[in-house]
Amino acid sequence: MLFAALGIAWGIPYLFIKVAVSELDPAMVVLGRSALAAILLLPLAFFRREVVSVVRRWKPMLAYTLVEIILPWYFLSTAEQRLPSSTAGLLLATVPLAGVAIAFAMGRPERLSRMNWLGIAFGMLGVAALVGLDIAGSDLIAVAQMAVVVVGYALGPAILSRWMSDLPGVGVVAVSLAVTAVVYVPFVLFTGAWPTAVPSTAVIVSVIVLAVVCSALAFLLMVGLIAEIGPVKATTITYVNPAVAIIAGVVVLGERVTIWTIVGFVLVLAGSYLVTRKRQETPAAAGVEAAPAEQTPADQASVERPTAERPTARQSPVGQAAVEQPR
Repeated sequence: MLFAALGIAWGIPYLFIKVAVSELDPAMVVLGRSALAAILLLPLAFFRREVVSVVRRWKPMLAYTLVEIILPWYFLSTAEQRLPSSTAGLLLATVPLAGVAIAFAMGRPERLSRMNWLGIAFGMLGVAALVGLDIAGSDLIAVAQMAVVVVGYALGPAILSRWMSDLPGVGVVAVSLAVTAVVYVPFVLFTGAWPTAVPSTAVIVSVIVLAVVCSALAFLLMVGLIAEIGPVKATTITYVNPAVAIIAGVVVLGERVTIWTIVGFVLVLAGSYLVTRKRQETPAAAGVEAAPAEQTPADQASVERPTAERPTARQSPVGQAAVEQPR
């Protein structure tokens, strides 16, 4: 039940972002979503005394917030003004692939198995099928914006894993959302992004769903899912989200699905699965005390999404699982 609920909660944001930006400026969408989600999660974080420890680590916290929420949420909303919501959701399935590059860039490269390299190749072919064959040339700017989102979603968890893995997950997400809202208030006021008319009911509901369901509730669901099935199995949720995004876009918004959408979908998901697949234990290790399974760079540097979290009382799930944060 938790798995299905989270798969929906993290698969529908693209649909509601698409609806929201039809009337609201992307900056206003980010402000509304982050402010409401922060209002919901901050009291819980204060009650659990998790805010102070996060604020003390303010430098990596600000870096994480910038690359995981402040920039990605804006570029994602802007890109969806021109891209179908289903395509946006599918392109974000490449985050594990970007996680490999981030691991190398941060000086933490690991040997990749043949299956990992095959996964990278599949992922690149999948993106090529989408960008080169299924997206109009006029939308390449939107694709570039999605690339920024993908890199941010891969870099954020890497920052958490390296500098904040011991911090409580709810506190990290709540503070990050609050900081995002504070940053966007002057941005919205001074750039004319504030709406000049009352948005439609559909748009207001979309922003509320993005904040309550896709951000605050989704994070709490992820905490519960990790507690129930463990961080490794919980990462498989990342393969459900794109499917939900495509179905929601087609059923609700009537978006068109081409053969290249399907080809790209299969290749990207296959690539993401293979690139995060752990290397098998070598025969030499048989009969000896089992060593911890080797992790791919994506296992260490990729989280969906604020990101997935939680094992012990004081450890963030980010440090254990490559799951995305609520998008």
